[in-house]
Amino acid sequence: MIDFELKAPPADFIDNPYPYFARLREEDPVHRFADGGVLLTRYDDAVQVYRDTARASSDKKIEFAPKFGDSLLYEHHTTSLVFNDPPLHTRVRRLIMGALTPRAIARMEADVVRLVDALLARMADLGEFDFIAEFAAKIPVEVIGNLLAVPREARAPLRGWSLAILAALEPAPTPAMLERGNRAVREFLDYLGVLVAERRRRPGDPETDVLTRLLQGEADGERLTEKELYHQCIFLLNAGHETTTNLLGNGLWLLLTHPQEFARLRAEPGLLPTAIEEMLRYEGPIQLNNRRCLAPIEIGGVRLEPGTSITIAIGAANRDPRQFPDPERFDIARKPNRHVAFGHGDHACSGMNVARMEARIAFSRLLARFPRIELAGEPERDRRIRFRGFARLPVRAGGL
Repeated sequence: MIDFELKAPPADFIDNPYPYFARLREEDPVHRFADGGVLLTRYDDAVQVYRDTARASSDKKIEFAPKFGDSLLYEHHTTSLVFNDPPLHTRVRRLIMGALTPRAIARMEADVVRLVDALLARMADLGEFDFIAEFAAKIPVEVIGNLLAVPREARAPLRGWSLAILAALEPAPTPAMLERGNRAVREFLDYLGVLVAERRRRPGDPETDVLTRLLQGEADGERLTEKELYHQCIFLLNAGHETTTNLLGNGLWLLLTHPQEFARLRAEPGLLPTAIEEMLRYEGPIQLNNRRCLAPIEIGGVRLEPGTSITIAIGAANRDPRQFPDPERFDIARKPNRHVAFGHGDHACSGMNVARMEARIAFSRLLARFPRIELAGEPERDRRIRFRGFARLPVRAGGL
């Protein structure tokens, strides 16, 4: 058995986890942690667990109780859509998906184009800039802000709140990380109290305003409780912000470090949809997911008992050579590409097509605006394990 713990990973793991994932995938694909949990690194095993919702639970109450204690972080992460099973998961997902139909997403596109073009104009004036701060992080905050109809002048704290709350999901958060996370939940809840009260007085269009839809909509005859409502709003910001910011940052970095593929995309812009899928596979925005066994289950020839914590290494599954030929090659035309960057099955990311739309508009407008774009310094990786992205990505851009 390989000696490997996510709570104390090797020093170079965050910079490049893939050699470790490759060794685990080949030598120890159902890796046992010291605490009895397991890490899955093969694609087929990951998909099996994602599909087996009867025996592999997304509910995190048992796992998060010792981690967060009786805190607002515990309340948030055990109430939000992603860390729940039916019936809550079914009710909330149905309400949210009703506002994220293909028609609804198509209606968002004009606003996203205007936002992206305005950001690109500012970047052109700057010449050199941090791609994350000036572009990648701003787009999803505005899109989610629009979905919840958050007043534009009140959006400044949203990114900071999101980063603090999600940082607490790391395998071994520090006391300072937990303190910041709990403070962010409190401040966000206080703000939502004002926002929800205003929306009750003046409802928006439930076809485009997700908050109004959550307030008015019913699923199976049940409305969301006040607590459920508030925490789904926080979840929507967190999920939509983090995934897209990392997708855009990782995607540009991949193009800049694979110049042949970058030139190929410029020559064949019709490859952009498959290029985005390859960005998601090759450098997924989220690297880890978790389940808990409710009943005995056999994974990769290993029997897991009820109560076993399962960590799915998404980044490892997405480079499994049994599923992806030549998996270490970044290929913007790769087909088929059945990656699990957005999960799989009933718990697949509800906003994945919003993220794809944002990425398609962002990269198409970026490439059209800047014939020349290059690194302008050493990128700074975000030092989290669960989420993979950049804290800073300095670039230089301009015309011919």
